[in-house]
Order: sequence, then structure tokens, then C-alpha cells
Amino acid sequence: MELRQLRYVVAVAEHRHFRRAAQALGMTQPSLSRQVGAVERELGTALFERTARGVVPTAAGEVYVVHARRVLDQVEAGATEARRAARGQTGSLRMGFVGEALIELLPSLLARFRSAHPGVHLECRELSTAQSGAALLAGDIDLAISRGAPTGDGAERLTSVPVAGDHLIAACHRGHPFASRPAVSLDQLRGQSLIAAPAADEPAAVRVLRPLLDAAGGVTHARDVHTVIGLAACGMGVGLLPSSARRLTRPETVVVEVEPPLRLPDLTMAFRTDDESPPLDAFLAVTAVHCPDTGKRLNRLMLTRHRKAGGRASSPPVEAHAR
Repeated sequence: MELRQLRYVVAVAEHRHFRRAAQALGMTQPSLSRQVGAVERELGTALFERTARGVVPTAAGEVYVVHARRVLDQVEAGATEARRAARGQTGSLRMGFVGEALIELLPSLLARFRSAHPGVHLECRELSTAQSGAALLAGDIDLAISRGAPTGDGAERLTSVPVAGDHLIAACHRGHPFASRPAVSLDQLRGQSLIAAPAADEPAAVRVLRPLLDAAGGVTHARDVHTVIGLAACGMGVGLLPSSARRLTRPETVVVEVEPPLRLPDLTMAFRTDDESPPLDAFLAVTAVHCPDTGKRLNRLMLTRHRKAGGRASSPPVEAHAR
């Protein structure tokens, strides 16, 4: 028995007439009669009682039509959900992120994505840059936002795109000599007690800061920007922070610029190059609109991914979202 035959039986039951049902289905009445007759022979019972005015479902027909409608509804629902999944409107996306991404980038980006794709389950985990790279390669997450691109064994299997830039600033206690200055130089930071992320967690950032850290009077390691600021507020030293952390300062701390400006590794979005997940495509499309400087590159990446996937239906090109 085929789905089309279920539709034929339901149509006859709804119209109570073979000719009108055939017209609605776009087929001839004799063809419809043969198809319904084939179903009746397969079931071994009549589904309709033929009368001069049309047809009336038999007791068996009433029961069969209820189940036929249920099957057809389920098939249609399945087709709808499959199309939504292919467009990235359902499914799940697992994200790892460094804590500082929550300062400016993620709150509005995640709100925008959740508004556009409410059917996607978003799982977020705070991870260091080193942890997120390992989790991506292990398949434990689908997307990472880290300070600089993940490196190490297997990193060639990842695609990384910068999404936000930062430069170095310093935070100190209000009683520190630097607190009265609008800016300090890199030379002035040398010899100071500094507070910074450990190299094991943030290798890209520490590589940039290494000359400064090697000349420090001591280094206190802190894994999170909030901890760096908190330790600076306790007078434990001068905290080294991304410029986006300026808005996180506490009453006990003062933020000063560092001159000349020292650019830190960008906040970078990374994912497995061979991951063809529609929810990932959908997130990249939203990111391209949210981060215009990254949009053109993401658009090229998505078009390449689309071609490699054989033109499967997924998120529209980024430029379509931007219009």
C-alpha cells in the first residue's frame, strides 16, 4: 500500500463522491475508483458504500480513514521538520568560549541567533583557548570562540575566522602609582608585579605578552578577566587585560592605556572544516551579519561549504541575511 492510496481514500471520504474527489486530486474518476478498489481488495473489506448520491464510509472505512489521516499528518510533519533541520532551524549547537567573549561579543550575538533560530538547542561551555581547541578536535563541541586560533596537533583540520579585535590595557588598584596616569608605557610595566592568564590556557595571548612577562617583577596567573581585575583590586599587581574588559572595572580599580598600543590576538571563531551541520551554518550566517568586518570572509567560506556539500539546502548565503 502506498501513501498516495491513503490520500485517495481520505479524499473520497471527505468529498463523499468519487467524481468530486477525482477532480480535487487532478485525476480521472475511473483511475480513482481502481485505486480505492485495490485498497479494499488488499484489506479484504469494503471501505465505502456506494449510493445513488455518492458514497458513505462503512464502519471499516471510518476506522481506516482516521488512521490514514494520522499517517499522512505524520508524514507531512516529518517532511516539515526535515526541511527545517536542513535550514538549520532545528537541531543543536555546542559552543565553547573564553569568558571575555561574554563582555561584548556573545550577549548580543547569542540573542540574535536565538531570536532567528529558536528551535536550535544551544549548549554553551566556558573553556580556555587551549581547552576549546582540544574539545573541537575531539568532537565535544561544534564551535569555539577563543583568543587567537587554536594551534597544535590537528589544528589544520579547523577553520578559524577573527570576529573581534582588542588591544592591551592595564588595571591597577587606586592606590597604585599608575592610577593617576592616563597611560603607561611597556617599559614602565617591566619590573612590575603582573597578573595575566597562564600560557597553558591562553597560548596565543601569552606569546604576545611574553617579553613583558619575562621582564616582570613577578607574575600571578589568573584564568579569567574577572579574576585578573579582582586581584588587581586587591593590590596584587597590575592586571593585563583586553581592551573590551574596560567596562568590567570595579570601584577599587583604575584602567590605564598601554603605549604604544599592543594588539592582542583577535577573538576567533573556529570550527571543524568538514562539519556540514546546518545549525553551524546558521550560526555563521548570523555572525556574518553581526560582525560586518568578518561577513565577507564568512560568506566566501559558506559558499565553499555549500558547494562541497553538493548544494544541499541550508542557511541562505550571508549576503542574503544582510539585506
